[in-house]
Amino acid sequence: MIITTNSSEETILLGARFAKLIKGADVILLEGDLGGGKTTFVRGVLGGFGYKHRALSPSFTLVRRYKVKGLILYHIDLYRLSKGDDMFDLGIEDYIYKPGNCFLIEWGEKIETSLSRYLKLKFSFVKETSRKIAVSSKGYNRDKLKPLKEKYEFVRN
Repeated sequence: MIITTNSSEETILLGARFAKLIKGADVILLEGDLGGGKTTFVRGVLGGFGYKHRALSPSFTLVRRYKVKGLILYHIDLYRLSKGDDMFDLGIEDYIYKPGNCFLIEWGEKIETSLSRYLKLKFSFVKETSRKIAVSSKGYNRDKLKPLKEKYEFVRN
């Protein structure tokens, strides 16, 4: 499925709508170039959960943790890690796929081969403010992403 957003506001709106699909034990991989919209999307997801505070990029801290509506959402940025397996050296495997935990992982392509299931959003530049977002999944029922197709007018197959 391909989604095109034409502004940061639309990317935030997509994140807020995507939040309705997220359950405990979900892992969402976010891929794309620097400035591609990954953190903007995460801000939307947090807003979709009612988070009212400023959401910051975890580029230098690696992990940010947010408590939102019965979930603990971990926002992880693997950009600075040399290889994705370094993430597991942080002890993340003790938390991943646990009920009540959700992971949004920027530069997720570094670890996707180590994961049994995930939702993936790959962000690509179209224009300065427009992004093409390819949405896919591994290990989930096909119906997991179905609400995106049914409800959102800016989604194209």
